[in-house]
Amino acid sequence: MAYYPDDLYYTKAHEWASVDENIVTVGITTYAQEKLGEVVYVEIPEPGQKVTASETFGVVESVKAVSDLYAPVSGTVIQVNEGIADNPGPINDSPMDDGWLIKIEMDHEKELMNLMRSAEYKKLIEE
Repeated sequence: MAYYPDDLYYTKAHEWASVDENIVTVGITTYAQEKLGEVVYVEIPEPGQKVTASETFGVVESVKAVSDLYAPVSGTVIQVNEGIADNPGPINDSPMDDGWLIKIEMDHEKELMNLMRSAEYKKLIEE
């Protein structure tokens, strides 16, 4: 069973979000990576682009499927995981760590209340 840290937030679409003040780091969960299989392509926004909570911000493509990526919060992309588009290997090896995708400067902290915590997310994926 994969490990889902209690200090992270999770979406129903299987993204994780790590919050450090108003900066939110986003990636896909281990569960999502396992279901997708080997990720071969990632499309993510450029720094400076706006994203909106619960709306798509990119695409992840694997040998099995293409899946949209959904923003956990609204804000401005301030950093992307350089090289992840050219080499998505870290998503396969370490989706909850080295395989992070983008960092968002969050507009509304209250949007975090719409996300799941670890216990809720584990229930969702066990169903």
